[in-house]
Amino acid sequence: MIQRFIELGEGYSDLYELLEIMESNKNRITQLLCLKVKKEDKIYASLVAVMQPASEGKFQPLYICREGVPFPSKRYELFESKAAQLNKEIITFDVKPSTDFAETELFFHYLIGILRLNYLIPPLL
Repeated sequence: MIQRFIELGEGYSDLYELLEIMESNKNRITQLLCLKVKKEDKIYASLVAVMQPASEGKFQPLYICREGVPFPSKRYELFESKAAQLNKEIITFDVKPSTDFAETELFFHYLIGILRLNYLIPPLL
């Protein structure tokens, strides 16, 4: 199975796209995540919608708005509200900021490792 982060942006106007993806794919959502990071003495969140793998091709998308949503904020409340509307719980935990990695792709590999270790996404078969 291929698991890949699809970055929509950093949580400004792209947050509305994430909310729309959640609404239009509500039957495919397996997890909603809030990954908190501390940057410059402020807390920001990466908001993630984890989808069920596609039946053909075994591709599992993880849609992310990376580290641009202040925590807490009105934008985070929009995510919370959509999660409540969809009867989904938001799983929240702290992670290293993406700036600690040489490339964004390495940051995504780090996150996939954490998600697998916590049984939030299935391991590779």
